[in-house]
Amino acid sequence: MPKWLKTILKILAVLVGVIVLITLSLTLYITFNKKKVLALVNQELNKNLNGTITIGDMQPSFFQGFPNVSLTLKNVLVRDKRWPEHHHTLLDAKNFNVGVNTAALLRGAISVNHIDISNAAIDLYTDSTGYSNTDLFKKKNKPKDKSNDNSSSSAEFGKISLNNVSFALNNQKKNKLFAFDINNLEGKMTYPDSGWHADLQLKVQAQSLAFNTDNGAFIKGEFIAGRLIAGYNEDTKKISVVSDALSIGNDQFAINAIFKTGGKPVNFDIRVAANQILWKHAASLLAANITQTLNKFNLAKPIAVKAQIAGSFGGGDPLLNVTGNVVNNTVTTPGGVINNCSFTGVFTNNYQNGKGLNDENSAIKLYHLTGKYNNLPFSIDTGSIINLHKPIAVGNIKSSFPISNLNGLAGDDIAKFGAGTASLQLHYKADIIDFRLKKPVVSGDINIKDASFTYVPRNLALTHTSLSMRFAGNDLILSNIKLQSGHSSLTMEGRVSNFLNFYYDAPEKVLLTWQVHSPQIHLAEFLGFLSAKKHVSKVVHKRTSNNIIDQLGDVLDKGNAVMHIQIDRLFYKNFLATNAHAELVTVSDGILIKDMGVQHAGGSLELNGRLIQGDNLNRFNINTTVNRVNVRDFFRSFDNFGLSGITYQNLKGFLSATAHISGGITDNGNLVPRSIKGVANVKLSNAELLDYSPLVSVGRFAFPFRNMKDIVIPSLNAKFDIHGDKIIINPMQINSSVINADVAGTYALSRGTNIAFDVPLRNPKNDEGITDKDELQQRRFKGLVLHLVAKDDENGKIKIGWNHDHK
Repeated sequence: MPKWLKTILKILAVLVGVIVLITLSLTLYITFNKKKVLALVNQELNKNLNGTITIGDMQPSFFQGFPNVSLTLKNVLVRDKRWPEHHHTLLDAKNFNVGVNTAALLRGAISVNHIDISNAAIDLYTDSTGYSNTDLFKKKNKPKDKSNDNSSSSAEFGKISLNNVSFALNNQKKNKLFAFDINNLEGKMTYPDSGWHADLQLKVQAQSLAFNTDNGAFIKGEFIAGRLIAGYNEDTKKISVVSDALSIGNDQFAINAIFKTGGKPVNFDIRVAANQILWKHAASLLAANITQTLNKFNLAKPIAVKAQIAGSFGGGDPLLNVTGNVVNNTVTTPGGVINNCSFTGVFTNNYQNGKGLNDENSAIKLYHLTGKYNNLPFSIDTGSIINLHKPIAVGNIKSSFPISNLNGLAGDDIAKFGAGTASLQLHYKADIIDFRLKKPVVSGDINIKDASFTYVPRNLALTHTSLSMRFAGNDLILSNIKLQSGHSSLTMEGRVSNFLNFYYDAPEKVLLTWQVHSPQIHLAEFLGFLSAKKHVSKVVHKRTSNNIIDQLGDVLDKGNAVMHIQIDRLFYKNFLATNAHAELVTVSDGILIKDMGVQHAGGSLELNGRLIQGDNLNRFNINTTVNRVNVRDFFRSFDNFGLSGITYQNLKGFLSATAHISGGITDNGNLVPRSIKGVANVKLSNAELLDYSPLVSVGRFAFPFRNMKDIVIPSLNAKFDIHGDKIIINPMQINSSVINADVAGTYALSRGTNIAFDVPLRNPKNDEGITDKDELQQRRFKGLVLHLVAKDDENGKIKIGWNHDHK
């Protein structure tokens, strides 16, 4: 039997022995000589004890209940010899009433009809060295010869009644404290051949059920009420305790406990089950530190729970196995709410045999977990939380849902989703810090089909979008990507090396490498990339995604991409290019353009530069080379480069140029007036200048008989310095079919035009047969030369006059 149970039985046996000594023959004598008898009894009881037993008063009754004898003891104190040191009284009973079967006594047996104890305290105390106040029962004399011992008859008890009795088993060496306030206990004992059987009805308040006081107490302050059936089998040396409906707090439990008393220490195995219990109620029955943790979670509806507590009274933490079944419940966690949740949950503090019963070897396993998180359905075949001291979550998660369900999760500052479906199958592993997944490492696949959404930071709308994402090691691989925006379509393949290493700690180092191909792109549909990224708000949204979505937004906000692009046909307003290729690099403040080249207007364009994005205004700085493009188509494609005096309608021929320019461009893709600065070197060949009004005006003034509306220019080299609305024309020679001229000055887009023309009156047609370049150069200025100037007046109208400043 457990030591504490043996101790209680010893106490009862001693007190019953007192009754045996004083009942039959001394009842009347005690009545009239109570004081003297009490002194003799106390003296006799204390002869062989390592402590003291004192009885304050006794009231025998021989004739009441005859032929049985009853005796009431008052103010019974049982203390060991070291009580002055620890002050733990083994027994302090104000009332102790015993009824003894007289006929059994005459047969040499002790049969107690009833024991009634009230207003009492039982305190079984063991200090940190292993000393116990129950040692008072150890006899000092040597063991007697058992062959002559006639006192081996065991006592049998009938009815037991306890009222207002406190019981404590306080073992400081083993860090155990079991303490109960027994309001009422009524029991009936029977003795079959195999041992004994007890039927108990009780109402008890638990003050402490601490298997390890360092971890706190279970069911503290809870009332325990109901019927218990207990029994002892002498052959197996086991005590069994069973209850089909034991009330603990406000809930009903089934109890099945086994105590193995055959060896030392005593082992126990307690099984507890509740078919319907609320999460908050179950959490309140556990130790305070566990309750505090569990209260961070909640389940809306009752659940079914089974628990096993097994161990030894010899010390150490007990084995804990808990199983719970959750069906279609609402689960609240620090990371959010899971609706329609079902799973079987298992907890054990013996995850791996032989590694101890502790938090480090504890695990929570969730089997067949299904639910909806922020309207996203998911399933986890097996999820585990291992090592509750430094918890790690691992598992496999599956989900399939309409992509529009992501709207509640992502918020309005990252993306807005429409049609399409998403599915995922991932294996995850993550630390758990403050009850949230921290830096999960994932592997597996995510697939999106026929999706439409708007990427808010770039105001980019996409339709009929599909993609596959695979997490492989630390890398993220994107494949089978099809995007469509309006009339544009793309196919893409991408990869982020060391994605998981950078994702959490250095999102600015995330670099996505894309291979992009498109049969046709309309740039107007991607003007969102011209505007500055709308940074993800740092304000906490109502969404409960915690770090997952916010972190994704942070990565999209700070991360960069390299795009290797090949486009068959590229459209922008009047611009059409073919065989376009480029490398675009997104950086924190804009886009780098590397090795961009297109076929356009019968020639080609090459470009390198940088786009710096700002609020409503973007700055660009580019170097470009134009190779023999049709000048008319070229000017028309670029809206005449903001010029109004000369347009594509005035031009024919082929243009080659190099330019280094900077300027501004709006979010709508329009050049900012007067923002262009830089240098352009231009070469025209086989060109014609058609109906160019300044020259037509000059012709009317100086060459009324020449066709100034169609001027053929075989070759022209020019250099222009661009300063906002001013274009500086460096000195250049115009050799044409109608007129030769030296031109220099400033052409203003608004006010300030001042262009000098030195025009020889000699008609170039007179020199058509001359092929020698030197001779042609000598003949250009033979004869009269007109020195003219083109200036704008106060109304901005250009007037031609004599250049009086010419020297």
